[in-house]
Amino acid sequence: MTDRSPQTPTDRPLDQLRWPLRLTRAGMFAESLTRAFWPFWSVLFVTLALLMLGLHDSARVEVVWAGGVIAVLAALGTLVWGIRAFRWPDRTAALDRLDATLPNRPIAALLDHQAIGGSDAASVAVWEAHRRRMYARLDDARPVQPDLRVSRRDPFALRYVALLAFLTALMFGSIWRVGSVTEMTPGGGTALATGPAWEGWAEPPAYTRLPTLYLNDQPPGVLSLPEGSTITLRLYGEVGALTVTETVSGRTEEVGSVAAPSQAFTVEGDGTIEIAGEGGRSWSVTVTPDTAPGVIISGQAEVGAEGEMTMPFTAWDDYGVQSGEARITLDLAAVDRRHGLALDPEPVEVITVPLPMPINGQRQDFEETLIEDFSLHPWANLPVKIELTVVDEAGQEATGVAETQVLPGRRFFDPLARAISEQRRDLLWNRANMPRIAQLMRAISHRPDEGLFRKEAAYLQHRVILRRIEAAGPAMDDTTRDELAQALWDLALLIEEGDLEDAMERLQRAQDRLSEAMRNGASDQEIAELMQELREATDDYLRQLSRQAQQDGQQGDQPQQQQGGESMQMTQNDLQQMMDRIQELMEQGRMAEAQEALDQLRQMMENMRVTEGQQGQQGQSPGQQAMEGLGETLREQQGLSDQAFRDLQEQFGQGQQGQSQQNQGRNGGMGQGQQHDQQGQGGQPGQGQGEGQDQAESQPGQGQGDGDLEQSLADRQRDLRNELNRQRQNLPGGGTEQGEEARRSLERAEGAMDGAEDALREGDMAEAIDRQSEAMEALREGIRNLGEAMAQEQRNQGQQGDAQNNAQAGQRRDPLGRNPGSNGQVGTEEQLLQGEDVYRRARDLLDEIRRRSGESDRPDVELDYLKRLLDRF
Repeated sequence: MTDRSPQTPTDRPLDQLRWPLRLTRAGMFAESLTRAFWPFWSVLFVTLALLMLGLHDSARVEVVWAGGVIAVLAALGTLVWGIRAFRWPDRTAALDRLDATLPNRPIAALLDHQAIGGSDAASVAVWEAHRRRMYARLDDARPVQPDLRVSRRDPFALRYVALLAFLTALMFGSIWRVGSVTEMTPGGGTALATGPAWEGWAEPPAYTRLPTLYLNDQPPGVLSLPEGSTITLRLYGEVGALTVTETVSGRTEEVGSVAAPSQAFTVEGDGTIEIAGEGGRSWSVTVTPDTAPGVIISGQAEVGAEGEMTMPFTAWDDYGVQSGEARITLDLAAVDRRHGLALDPEPVEVITVPLPMPINGQRQDFEETLIEDFSLHPWANLPVKIELTVVDEAGQEATGVAETQVLPGRRFFDPLARAISEQRRDLLWNRANMPRIAQLMRAISHRPDEGLFRKEAAYLQHRVILRRIEAAGPAMDDTTRDELAQALWDLALLIEEGDLEDAMERLQRAQDRLSEAMRNGASDQEIAELMQELREATDDYLRQLSRQAQQDGQQGDQPQQQQGGESMQMTQNDLQQMMDRIQELMEQGRMAEAQEALDQLRQMMENMRVTEGQQGQQGQSPGQQAMEGLGETLREQQGLSDQAFRDLQEQFGQGQQGQSQQNQGRNGGMGQGQQHDQQGQGGQPGQGQGEGQDQAESQPGQGQGDGDLEQSLADRQRDLRNELNRQRQNLPGGGTEQGEEARRSLERAEGAMDGAEDALREGDMAEAIDRQSEAMEALREGIRNLGEAMAQEQRNQGQQGDAQNNAQAGQRRDPLGRNPGSNGQVGTEEQLLQGEDVYRRARDLLDEIRRRSGESDRPDVELDYLKRLLDRF
C-alpha cells in the first residue's frame, strides 16, 4: 500500500506554491502588457505633452487638425497592434517559468505519474521517496521577476523621449490647456475666431529677487505687488474686443490706446487693473512700498597701533543695501584753538570714503567695520563729525545721525616725534604758521648734543627741513607744502621708530615708548603692540649678551665674579612673567604700579650679565668665523657712514659756533660713531677719549684739507670693499639655497661699496651716504642668510648629537613630561598631559618653551618656531 503519512505528498502537492505562482503570473502579465502597448502609451504621452504645453494655441488650425489626425491614427494603430500582440499568461506557463528557477524542476516531477511498476511495492516506494524530495524543494520557490525591458523592440529609446516630454509638460505646462483644443472642433472654430483671449505678466524689480506672476493664473480680487513692478499685457483676437484700464501707473502723457494688442506700464501706487470684455478680469492692486535704507554708527571709533581707524556700523534695507559712504567734516567749534590752531584753517575737502559691503550673504541687515588710516590727514586727532550714508538698489538714500568724535590717527609716544608731528599739522592747517614752525624747529635743534636726537641722521634731516621751511616762507605753493609735510612725517617716524641697530638702544627705546604710553593713556591695542615690541627688544638684547659672553669666553676675557655682593639669577621665563605682569597692570589701569614694575625691569636689564658654560671655550667653526668677520665689516661700514654724516653736517654750516664745538660735532656730536672714528683713524679701542679725539682731529687741522679727508674716507671704503670680497670668496654654506642667497646679498653690498667709494672721491657726500646705507642693508641680509644656512647644516648633522644628548639625560623628562625612551627615541606617549593636574603641566610646557626661546645658541629657525608658539598660546 502507498504510505499516506504527513510526510507523503498529497494529491494537491502545489498548494504551497499559491502566492509565488500568483506573483509570477502577475509579473508575466505586466511583461506582456509592456511589450505589447509601449508604442501606444508613447504616442499618448507625446500627444498630451504637446497639448499641455499649449503648442496648439500658437499653431495654425490646419496644422493642429493634421497633427490631431496623425495622433489619432497612430494611437489606433498602436492600440490594435498591442491588442494582437498581447498574450494572457495561463497557469501552465507560470508553473513552467517558476519550475525553471528550481533545481531538477521539482514541479514537473510532482505533476508526473508513475508509468510502470505501479504494482511493484519497491518501485512505488522509490517513486514516493523521489516525490518527497521534490516536494521538499518547493520551499525554495520564489516569485520570478518579470523582464520589462523592451530595448530590443525600441533600439532608439523612443519611449523615454515620450516620457521626458510628458514630464516637461507637467512641470512647465498646464493640464487645463488640453481642454482648449475643443475650441478648434466644428462649432468651436467660430468661437476661436471671434472670442477674446489675453495674457499678462507682473514682473517685480530685479533687485527684489521675487518671481514673475502670470496674471492668467491670478484670481480676481486683491493683488499685492512690489512698488516698481512692470505689468505686460498681450491682447489676442479682434482689436477692440478687449480693453485695458488701470489707475496704478499714474500716467498722464503718452497713454496709448486701451485696445492696443501690447501694453506695458509700471506700478507706482495703489489702484485697479481691469481687462474689459469677454473673458476679462479685474484686480484691486495694493502696492508694497520699498522702504528707505538705514545706517547707524554702532560703536566708538578706535585707533590701532599703526594709526588706522576702526569704526563699526550697522546698515539695513528691506531688499538690500547697494553702497554707502562716510563723510567726515571738521568740527571747528570743538577744536581747541590754541598755538598753531589759532588761525583759521585753509579750505580742505571733506573726507569721503566708501563703506565696506558684505561680499557674501544678504545685505538686508548686516554689521561691518570701516577701517581706514587717516594719520596723514590734517584733521587727524582733531574733533570731526562723521556722517554715514547708504543707498539701496532703488536709488533711495538715507543718512544716519552725524556723530562728533576725534578722528583717530597715529599717536607718537616720543616727545620729540610728537612735537614734529604737531608742526606738520600746523603747516597743513595754515601756511601762515610757517614763521612759528621755523622758530620752534630751530629751538628744538639749538643744542643737539644734549641727547634730544638719538641719531645724527634724524638731526641732519631736521636741519635740512628747517632750511627748506625758512627758504619757502608762507607764500609757498601747494606742492612745496605737501613735500614739506611729508618730510616732517618721515622725520617723526624716524625719531619714533628709528633705525635701531644696537640691541640695548632698541630696548631702551621700547621702554621709553611704553612709559610714555602709560602717561598718555594708550588704548589696549596700543599697549599690546608696545609690549610686543618690548618683548622682541628684550629677546634681541639677551641674544646679544649671550653672543658677547661666548666671545669673552673664547678670548679668555670673562669678567671675575663680584666679591661680597649679592647676585640674582633670572631666567627667560622670569622676564616673560614680569612683562606679562606689566601688561596686566596697564590693562587694569594701574599705571603707577606698572611704571614701578617697568623701572625694576629696566634696572635689571641694565645690570644683567649672561653666564655661559664650557661650550664657549671651544674653538670656532668656519661658519662662526665668517659670521664674526661679516659683523666686523658691518661695524666698520657703519663707522664710515657716521663719519660721512658728520662731514655732510659740517658742509651745511653746523660748525659755525667755534672750533671747540666743531671738534665736538665731529667726534662726539650725537654720542655716536666715536669708536669707529678711533679705529678708522688709527685710535686704539682702549685709548682715552681726549687722546683719541685729538688724534682724530689733529690731521685736518695740520693742513689736510677737506679733499684729503674725503680721499682718506674713499681709501678706507676701498679697503673695506676688498676685505668683503675676500670674505665672500671664503664663505661657507655653498650648495644650499640660503648660502647662495647670502653670496648674492654680499655681492650687492660690494657693488654699493664701490658706488660709495666713487661718490666719496667726487665729494658727493649725500650720494655716498645713500650707497653706504644700501651696503649695510645688503650686509645685514647676507649675515641673516648665512645664519640660516649654518642652522640648516646643524639640523642635518644633529641627528647623532641629539641621540647622544638623550642618552646622557638619564631620567630627565622632555618638555611634554615624558620619560626618555629606552630604545633611543626622544620620548614615549606616557603621561602626555594626563593626570590630575593637567593645568600645571600645560603651564610647565609653556615655561619650557619660553626657556628654550631664550637660549641664543639654538638655530634661528627653531627660535622663530618657538616665538610663533608663544604668540599663539
